[in-house]
Amino acid sequence: MTTSPPQPPQNPYPGQPGNYGPPPEQFPQYTQPGQPQPGQPQPQPGQYGQPQAPYGQQPGPYQQQYAQPGGQPQQFPQQQQFQPGTCRFCGGFPAVDATVRGHQGMLIVMRWLKLTGPFCKTCGTATVRDMTAKTMVQGWWGIGSAIVTPFVMLSNLGPAQKFKQLPEPQPGQRPPMDPGKPLFKRPQVFMLLIPIAIIAAIVIANITTTSTSEATVGSCVVNKGSDSDPDVKVVDCTSSEAQYRVVGKLDNTTDDSRCEQFPGYEASYTKQERYTRYTLCLGAK
Repeated sequence: MTTSPPQPPQNPYPGQPGNYGPPPEQFPQYTQPGQPQPGQPQPQPGQYGQPQAPYGQQPGPYQQQYAQPGGQPQQFPQQQQFQPGTCRFCGGFPAVDATVRGHQGMLIVMRWLKLTGPFCKTCGTATVRDMTAKTMVQGWWGIGSAIVTPFVMLSNLGPAQKFKQLPEPQPGQRPPMDPGKPLFKRPQVFMLLIPIAIIAAIVIANITTTSTSEATVGSCVVNKGSDSDPDVKVVDCTSSEAQYRVVGKLDNTTDDSRCEQFPGYEASYTKQERYTRYTLCLGAK
């Protein structure tokens, strides 16, 4: 009689080759930072990416290395630092500490400008000329700015004198600023005529016109306003502006009906202030 050899028990979990029990659990694979994930291609050195800095060190500015595909890492130069006693703008020497100022008026508000050194002779002279020239154009637009602007321009005389006493600078890392033409050879200098003209007009107006409180009989006056809003000023009788001659003056009253007592009376002007009131009786010039 032929018998069959004993057969192993059947696996109750299909798909598992020859093992008993449930399928093994799949746990996530954890890796350390910087290590490649399982199943992902590993980057080759020099292929792409930035090389890791040694532990505890960070690459400083302008010192990072960038690898070109298939080539050697490219080293960028460090940032240049100017030495003490050199010009802040070109690196030339000798240089001196100074502050050059400017001003910009904007009708209601104003803007203060300044540029600090150290400056070499060339860059300092260029800065003084440029800031002052801009102030000549932009500094007058506003009542407060018109008062401040002359003092700002005068404050640049001190730095300009410092720069003038320096010798010609030795070359630095960069080309120096272009000084350009002197201030009095630039067209911006004509903007100085604006405040001069305004001041002259005020002075001339005060000289040629006098308040009516000082008018006397025989004085001549001109009305620079209107009949409803008069602006009467005393002028010279030989002036072409003269319109009327004062034929009488009544103090401490604004009753112009009393002017009829004066011969040649044609018009009147009354003035009443806090402590003063009077009437001018006017006739033909």
